[in-house]
Amino acid sequence: MELGSSDQRTSSKREREEYHVAHKIPSGDTPYVRAKHAQLVQKDPEAAIVLFWKAINAGDRVDSALKDMAVVMKQLDRGEEAIEAVKSFRGLCSKQSQESLDNVLIDLYKNYNVQKCGKVEEQIELLKRKLRQIFQGEIFNGKPTKRARSHGKKFQVSVKQETSRLLGNLGWAYMQKPNYMAAEVVYKKAQMIDPDANKACNLSLCLIKQGRYDEARAILNDVLGGKLPGSNDYKPRRRAEELLSEVRSRQPQPDFSDLLGLDMDDDFVKGIERLMNEWAPSRSKRLPIFEEISSFRDRLTC
Repeated sequence: MELGSSDQRTSSKREREEYHVAHKIPSGDTPYVRAKHAQLVQKDPEAAIVLFWKAINAGDRVDSALKDMAVVMKQLDRGEEAIEAVKSFRGLCSKQSQESLDNVLIDLYKNYNVQKCGKVEEQIELLKRKLRQIFQGEIFNGKPTKRARSHGKKFQVSVKQETSRLLGNLGWAYMQKPNYMAAEVVYKKAQMIDPDANKACNLSLCLIKQGRYDEARAILNDVLGGKLPGSNDYKPRRRAEELLSEVRSRQPQPDFSDLLGLDMDDDFVKGIERLMNEWAPSRSKRLPIFEEISSFRDRLTC
């Protein structure tokens, strides 16, 4: 009987371990474990958030509890609440978790309507700080790559990839202000470092917003021509097609009908000048960008 009971306990323990491994939840009966069970097994995000709060208040795996709670809140479209939670309670987390918490915030800012809740400037300052840390060697510690995690999967990311990613997010933040000239500069820098079709579409949108249709068309043709990484993916191709259609609808088409019958004299010259003035993109707003570029560079290097 005793031997059988021992075998049963061993078997039961093994089953519990296999259960936790299969559902990717830790073992035990703490608030954090119960929160993960509610999130992954019971599929009850509201209950999971309550239990994650309890875990944070109890000091139970605070680093993981705060990050996991923010992810669940994002899934429930409670992005603003998640942002405030991370900002308020990250002081309870370890020093080692601060970089990953920054990444959680970056993801939340990117996917939430930061313009609506007035957090664009917060997003921009966070991204600039992250870029400054990369430039100063504080994140990669002088190594060409580092290990990162996304959606539970680990992978290696290079300095070039991370810099381009952050610049892409910064460009998107500037577009929300909206400051399309600053966004253009940032996207161009990102494309120089690690080009891809998605950022190319965003860059073309910046140009469209400034009335620079020929430049936007050239970039979109590169995407549709398969010249950039990711060009063959469905979403960027579809977006490039939509933006190119917008360019065609906005860009004035040549109409020489009003020039027919004119002599090759002042009337003809005036007609050409008038058409050129109508077609030419406005450059009146280009000057302020140099102040923005200088300010942006100074803040990154200071």
